[in-house]
Amino acid sequence: MTVLDADDVRRIALSFPETVEKQRWGHPTFDVAGRMFVTVPDDQTSFAVRCPRLEREELIAAEPEKFWVPKHEAGSNWVRARLAALEDADELYDILLDSWQQVAPPGSADVSG
Repeated sequence: MTVLDADDVRRIALSFPETVEKQRWGHPTFDVAGRMFVTVPDDQTSFAVRCPRLEREELIAAEPEKFWVPKHEAGSNWVRARLAALEDADELYDILLDSWQQVAPPGSADVSG
C-alpha cells in the first residue's frame, strides 16, 4: 500500500480547472476563483478541506482516525484529514473534488468522473 503525501494533494488539486497554488501562512494552499479549497498545513501529514459543519461532525464521528478539527478551526467550515488514513488516491480525489465544487464558479468544467 502506498502512503499518500502532500505531492499527491498538489497533483490532484492542480488537476481541477482554474486551480492555482498560493503560499499562505507558510503552507501550500489551492484556490479556485480566488477562494481556497485545500491547504496542506504543519508537517504535511494531513490536509484541510471545506466541509459543511453538519457533515463535518458526521465524518468525525464515523471515522475519527481519519478526520478531525483543531480547536482553532472549530468555528470554521473546514475539516482535516490524515493522509496515512486514506484508503487510496481515489478517496483523496473525491475529498478534494468535493471541496473544490463548494467554491468553484457555477458553470466550471464538470470534472466528475
